[in-house]
Amino acid sequence: MIRILIVEDEKPISDLIRINLFEAGYFCDCAFDGMTAVNMLDENKYDLVLLDILLPEVDGYEVMEYVKPLGIPVIFLTAKSTVDDKVKGLKLGADDYLVKPFEIVELLARVEAVLRRYNLSQSIIQVGDLTIDTGARIVKNENIEIALTKKEYELLIFFIDNKNIALFRDKIYEKIWGGDFMGDSRTVDLHVQRLRKKLGWEKWIKSVYKVGYRLELKQ
Repeated sequence: MIRILIVEDEKPISDLIRINLFEAGYFCDCAFDGMTAVNMLDENKYDLVLLDILLPEVDGYEVMEYVKPLGIPVIFLTAKSTVDDKVKGLKLGADDYLVKPFEIVELLARVEAVLRRYNLSQSIIQVGDLTIDTGARIVKNENIEIALTKKEYELLIFFIDNKNIALFRDKIYEKIWGGDFMGDSRTVDLHVQRLRKKLGWEKWIKSVYKVGYRLELKQ
């Protein structure tokens, strides 16, 4: 699955972008300052970076200098709208430049265009007998469609992107439900149980004592 790093210091904007990209089938991480973004680029593999310019600690231009040798495509998202700003961003190696405020549909179109340019727009994930079309958000088992709710689908994608990693319940909750975990694990547990049953993955999605869950996959 395509993994995108959103580097935006305004959390409402970051959340809006993340939610809409996830709806479109992309997995997203968020950084709210330039230094965190650099650290995340060190620790993870990303297919695309959406990068604000006016960031705390390290600005977007400096982050761009760090990203460029990694060969990861970058789209600047910024309120800096002068021609000089655009030229500077593109000369630094950005693949596109989108000025705030922008429409989400335009952002999605720019993202897809850049990914196509890098041959990264594959939307089919194959896991055992399970086929996931992330573009259409359709899950099939041996060509039989499995009806998943929105949260069940998001949970499935989160497990696949973090296969063989023990995931804490609070992290699962924050990633899928987008809020602070209040200590009640019933929401997470219920959705995991339903997902296991629908997919027949009782043996694959393991409970991890005092932690949460782990999707065990050999591939």
